Amino acid sequence: MYDLEYKAMLSERVVQVLKTVYDPEIPVNIYDLGLIYEININNEGVAEILMTLTAPNCPVAEDLPVEVHDKVAAVEGIKDCKVTLTFEPPWDRDMISETGLLELGFL
Repeated sequence: MYDLEYKAMLSERVVQVLKTVYDPEIPVNIYDLGLIYEININNEGVAEILMTLTAPNCPVAEDLPVEVHDKVAAVEGIKDCKVTLTFEPPWDRDMISETGLLELGFL
C-alpha cells in the first residue's frame, strides 16, 4: 500500500514525464497545454490519467494517449497506467498554464 507522501512523489515523477510529451502541432508539452485533467496513483501503484485533446478530430487522437500510457507506465514505482480520454469539459486556451503561455509568446 502506498502512503500519501510516496504517492505525491510518484505524482511529481509522472508530471515530469508528461512534460516530455508534446502535441506535434503546438510547441508546448501536454501538461502545460492543459490536456491533463487528473493524475491519480492508486494503492496498487497504478497511475490513472484523465486527459483530453485540443480537438476531438485531433490527428494524434490515437497516438497521444498511447504515448502517455507508455511513458507513465515506465516511471519507476508505477506498476501500470490507465489513460482515459474525455472531451468534457472541452479544452480551450484558458487551460494553458502560465509556463505554456510564456512558451507560446502569449505573456
